[in-house]
Amino acid sequence: MKTIDLELEIWRQKNNNTSGEFETYTLNNISTDMSFLEMLDVLNENLTREGKDPVAFDHDCREGICGMCGAVVNGIAHGPEPETTLCQLHMRHFASGDTLVIEPFRSRAFPIRKDLIVDRSALDRIIQAGGYVSVNTGGAPDGNSTPIPSATAELAMDAAACIGCGACVASCPNGAAMLFTGAKISQLSLLPQGQPERRERALNMVAAMDSEGFGNCTNERECEAVCPKGISIRNIARMNREFMKASFLKDL
Repeated sequence: MKTIDLELEIWRQKNNNTSGEFETYTLNNISTDMSFLEMLDVLNENLTREGKDPVAFDHDCREGICGMCGAVVNGIAHGPEPETTLCQLHMRHFASGDTLVIEPFRSRAFPIRKDLIVDRSALDRIIQAGGYVSVNTGGAPDGNSTPIPSATAELAMDAAACIGCGACVASCPNGAAMLFTGAKISQLSLLPQGQPERRERALNMVAAMDSEGFGNCTNERECEAVCPKGISIRNIARMNREFMKASFLKDL
């Protein structure tokens, strides 16, 4: 089993009302088969044995599908591997002797709760602003009763792959949530089931995004580069079109 030695510079902050700072830790004999979060588990076991406060970080499924985990590693949200969540990043991608600078997602809309944990409930409120999808009650319709072109279905599924981790916000120099919001608007605007509330959804979700304090897109494409699910910025263009059409037609 191959092992590596690492030096970690980790952001420690008690809560959003206190100032934080980087603290340095040394880890030896870390298996390259470990995931990044398992490496942090080892660090926390060492800290606990020493009677010190363990590093707080978000995690849940550890399978790359829940969107809970997230930190900036050496300046890159979720670390250096493309289309990879932090929990799916393995230590074999680092070399012995490396220094890893680990800090939370930085955004005015993501207040720090503790250490690497940030409050991403602003994204939940954007989704809530989208409301519900109107459907007729009764028995479940046949799966083939609503024909949808394959290309359209693929676009909708690509947008629906967004797990809401917030990496796009953390990587954007403007702290924009437009890739996230664009994906959520796109996944329903493309499908027949999303048509009844299509205009209201676009208007309400964009308004909620703005009210949360997120910035605007200036086409830096950093969001697309770090998205663990490879969400395309074409969804931002689609969101802009949906918003403009809804704005023009809302008073008609």
